[in-house]
Formats: sequence, C-alpha cells, structure tokens
Amino acid sequence: MEFKEFIKENSRITDEELKKFFPEKLEKKWLEKALGKAEFKLDEKTISKSLVEPIWDFLSRGGKRWRPTLMLLSYEALGGKNRKKFLPLTVLPELLHNGSIMVDDIEDSSELRRGKKCTHLIFGQDIAINAGNAMYFLPFILLYRNTLNLNDSTIRKIYDLCSLEMMRLSAGQGMDILWHKENQEHLTEEHYLQMCAYKTGALARLSAKLGGILAEAKETETEKIGKYAESIGIGFQIQDDVLNLIGEEFGKGKGIGEDIHEGKKTLILLHTLKKASEQDKKRLMEIIKSHPTNQETINEAIGLMEKYDSIEYAKEKARNLVKKSWKELEPYLKQGQTKNRLKEFGEYLIEREI
Repeated sequence: MEFKEFIKENSRITDEELKKFFPEKLEKKWLEKALGKAEFKLDEKTISKSLVEPIWDFLSRGGKRWRPTLMLLSYEALGGKNRKKFLPLTVLPELLHNGSIMVDDIEDSSELRRGKKCTHLIFGQDIAINAGNAMYFLPFILLYRNTLNLNDSTIRKIYDLCSLEMMRLSAGQGMDILWHKENQEHLTEEHYLQMCAYKTGALARLSAKLGGILAEAKETETEKIGKYAESIGIGFQIQDDVLNLIGEEFGKGKGIGEDIHEGKKTLILLHTLKKASEQDKKRLMEIIKSHPTNQETINEAIGLMEKYDSIEYAKEKARNLVKKSWKELEPYLKQGQTKNRLKEFGEYLIEREI
C-alpha cells in the first residue's frame, strides 16, 4: 500500500470509530452510559441540538486525521500486538484536536474552516464554545467507563498524559494569541519553536506517547517517540505557515497571507526581521502592525520574506528538526514496515502541499 493510501485508510478507520463512539443520533442508552442515569427528566432533543449537531457538522468536514494514525504507528513501532483492541482510542486525540480548533476559530475571529463557515458563525458563539469544550471531555468516557478493560495504572498514565499536554496546548495558544495582539519585538526563533512545541506539538506528542503507554513500552522509548512526534508537530505548523504564504491554503477555503492580516509571529517573519535591512524591516513591521486586508499590501510583505529566503529557511528548519529527532529515536525501533512508515509519516506531513 502506498503511503498516501495508508494515510487515507487510517483516516477512514478513525471516521468509523468516531461514529461508533459518538453517534449522530444519540439515544437514551448512550446518554445514560456517558452521563449516568438522569435523576429527573432528560431533554434528549436539546442535548442533540446543542452538542451533537454542531460537533458532527464540524467532524463531517473531514480533516487529515493524522494524530490517530500517529498513535497507531507508535503503538506498533514500540511492540504493540493488539492494534484492533485499541482502535476505539483513536477518537481521543482526534476529538481533543477538533475541540481545540473549534475554540481557536472563535479566538482568532476566523470565518472559514475546511471550506465552510466556522461553527460559531452557524450555531452561535455560545454553542460553539460549549461544543468545543465538550470535545475535550467526550473521549474520557472510554476511561471512566473503562470500556477497553485497561488496568488502573494504564488509565492513570493516560489521564496524566492528557492533563499535561492539554495544559501545554493552552500555554502555547496563549503565547500565539498575545504575540499577534501586541508588539513583541523581543521574540526570537527559539521563542517561536517553544510556542509550536506547546501548541502544535502537544497533541502530536500525546498521540505518540499514548501509543507507547498502550504498548507498555519502556519510559525511555515512550519519551523518544514523543520527542519525534513533537518535532513533527512543530514541522507541521511551520509548513502551515509556509502554505499560508504560497497560496495552497485556497484548498482550505482561505486566502493567501491570512497570517499577515492577523499579525501572526511566524518563523518566516522572525527570520526576515533578523536578516532584513533597516529599511525593509521597518516597512515589514508597518505592514504587520496594520493588519492589512488589501492583497497588494499582503503580497508586498510576502515579497520581503522571499527576498531574504525566509520561506526556504523555514522549510529547511522543519526538515532538520524532524531528521534530528528521528536519528535519536531510530535505535530504539526494530527494523520493519512500521518503522519505515513512521519515518515516512514525518516526512509526508512536513512536505505536504495542502
């Protein structure tokens, strides 16, 4: 199976697990399993309208579903032998991710997500916030009802992992939000990379380490595969920043240079500011601070970034981060197809064109 087909097949599996876990039509039996028996009278229709509809409107738009694939690859790479048993847990990283971007769209005042209006523009901001927050907790039904018969130690490790990584995600998101709201001229490349390690690295790291926990791998192995996943998450974010400037974001329903309009501090911007002449640096900062909507002005900023080879610099940085962490992980993995696919997985995500 070619790698793109492998990704597509795993995406299909995750979609199936999502439908099994969180049906589009909730019945009383499911609600009682998730919430416990109602003491008074349950209003199933309202729960469905306020939670199920917005969540499934969002999930049905698709997505790369790469975090569940990373979880399964990590599980098998670290010696896991019962992949089928743990397929239901693929919903955990996927729901956490989708909850975070539903809320992220509100925080960024975004209008489009995956080619459609953002959830808060369809259902209202209050419903979207609540639905996004619900996705943070939905997958834990699998743990507190222990539907997979996990031992207490494994459940505790998963809870601890999710708590830590979700806090890191919030820290990274907070950094990103404030950076493009305020003038942060002290920022360096290292600051940006740490923000990415928290924001985009968190759920990648969670996915890989979850695979390690389920495989009952040694702590050293789980940490190494988590570090590799973190580098993939950082590289994924850098590539997102690149695609935002070279037009590939049209496939997601976005325009060229949305990050410039939002005033986002990216590796590309920081590299340009470091290398640019005083005149070019001044002009670029004028544009960024003005949050331009005019495409001509946005293109001028992109031109300045290209002038100092900042886009290519960012691409190479992403490649090197993934190569370095792979080199550290590789000795812990047995030779075979899974190892090869795990390596190819990292390369695929940071070289993607959409």
